Amino acid sequence: MTKVLITRKIPDRFVNDLEQFAEVEMWPHDLTPMPRDQFLASIKDATACITTLSETIDETVLSQAPHLKVIVNMAVGYDNINLELTRTHNVVVTNTPHVLSETTAELGFSLMLAVARRIVEAEKYVKDGKWQSWGPYLFAGKDVFQSKVGIFGMGEIGQAFARRLQGFHSDVLYHNRSRNLKAEKTLGVHYTDFDTLISESDFVICTAPLTQETERRFNKDVFKKMKRDAIFINIGRGPIVVEKDLVEALKQGEILGAGLDVVTEEPIDMNHEFLKLDNVVVVPHIGSATVVTRNRMIQCCVENVKAILNDKPPKTPVEL
Repeated sequence: MTKVLITRKIPDRFVNDLEQFAEVEMWPHDLTPMPRDQFLASIKDATACITTLSETIDETVLSQAPHLKVIVNMAVGYDNINLELTRTHNVVVTNTPHVLSETTAELGFSLMLAVARRIVEAEKYVKDGKWQSWGPYLFAGKDVFQSKVGIFGMGEIGQAFARRLQGFHSDVLYHNRSRNLKAEKTLGVHYTDFDTLISESDFVICTAPLTQETERRFNKDVFKKMKRDAIFINIGRGPIVVEKDLVEALKQGEILGAGLDVVTEEPIDMNHEFLKLDNVVVVPHIGSATVVTRNRMIQCCVENVKAILNDKPPKTPVEL
């Protein structure tokens, strides 16, 4: 028996497509993750599994799934998957690159504008009935136009972000594990070392994936080196930031504000200090959340599953 396990509810048309090739078991909820015990029970006889970042793929999972051929991650990142172990168990891993870069950059840009122009604070001020008069510096914010923006991670999302900055005539710095000469030529961005990036930028944008090198990269020492009116935006991964250090930097006025699409523990604890600060905007990991992009991500997942089930190479394999 060939079985495809889907750990989050997706539209019927994609399920119907897969049902032409295999039995499909799908968790019937889109906002509630599949419980770990049920996931372990359901994957035992699965040939393919479409996962989200909520599912950790480790030895416990792989040792209980002897028929598993492919893990299809509905994301670009795959830090929820132990790639060394999947290779040991001869399980292919795929992700959904390319299709969400523009949409995620757009969300990051929206966060940057929202924090810089204090949109969330100002909207709450109006709704709370506090708007009684105009003032010369009422919710005065920070210009993006002609600012210096530092992008940490010049992959596809970083490049998409840089393209948007061209219309704002910004001076764009970037730091990456290797230089991107094509981006420098086509986008006019300037490679620099990490310390220069954080110390000179008006806005610091994190688009990097979570790796051993990037984990906890933004810490107390880094925030102290930033400009006091700098704004930090994270659309990469939550654990890249030491959150208590960011909270302290925001409280002490070491930086001006932050916009976060990702946090270390998702969903965020309602007692988290981020939610008590007016100069922080937190959104629920919606970087790729447009209807068109999510449809493309799911379609990519379906195509990867179908390729493996038909003994063909996957469309977007993750390489070690």
